Amino acid sequence: MNAHHQGTDLSRRHRRPEIMDTPDLPPARLAQTLKGLRLVNTVTQSSRLMWPDLLATARRHPGKTVRVLDVACGGGDVLVTLARWAAKASLDVELAGCDASEEAVSHAREVAAHAGVPISFFTLKVARDPLPEGYDMIMSTLFLHHLDEDDAVAFLREGAARTRDRLLIQDILRSRLSYWFARAGTRLLLLNDICRLDGRTSVEGAFTREEARELAKMAGLADAEIVPRFPFRYLIRWVRPG
Repeated sequence: MNAHHQGTDLSRRHRRPEIMDTPDLPPARLAQTLKGLRLVNTVTQSSRLMWPDLLATARRHPGKTVRVLDVACGGGDVLVTLARWAAKASLDVELAGCDASEEAVSHAREVAAHAGVPISFFTLKVARDPLPEGYDMIMSTLFLHHLDEDDAVAFLREGAARTRDRLLIQDILRSRLSYWFARAGTRLLLLNDICRLDGRTSVEGAFTREEARELAKMAGLADAEIVPRFPFRYLIRWVRPG
């Protein structure tokens, strides 16, 4: 399906507010949407894309507890999966997640408790609250496209300054294929109306790999890697030298 035939111009970024970011969204609707995003993350294997860097961070710091912070963690499902894998691999990790939404944080706590994994969650709004220090790996999944360019650059710069080892940002690519997936995939997965509409908005507001590279350069991270990942994703990976 050609997105342009649908009246959508993907040649440049069109950022609009997403429904799930609405401050007065009823908690039940947010919980339903977070469950939908968990399914999307499962299908696209978001946790699998982050796992190699968690392993690499642990290898660079043998004998110590690896502290990981997931910024804008939503329902916490990516962290829950990483916690399970870390336990199986006997990795000594301490996982935490933060989100601007108190309802999302509450939902994430319930998910982690139900899964029986020890993860701490707290509220934090990017661009308003400073990122905490003391984490070896700062990561984020499907959040960068929610920010305007200036805030995205500031987030990358601050994340790199705060992390001890690496910054890892996963996001969706703006492309015709990813737009098609946002339209067809959300229907096939029987996701709710917010997931379906926000899926398209996310792609329209997402960055291309070239734009992501430019954001990293503007943040002073010229040595960051911009890595394509299936399906319709990319990683911004910055590792502290030494």
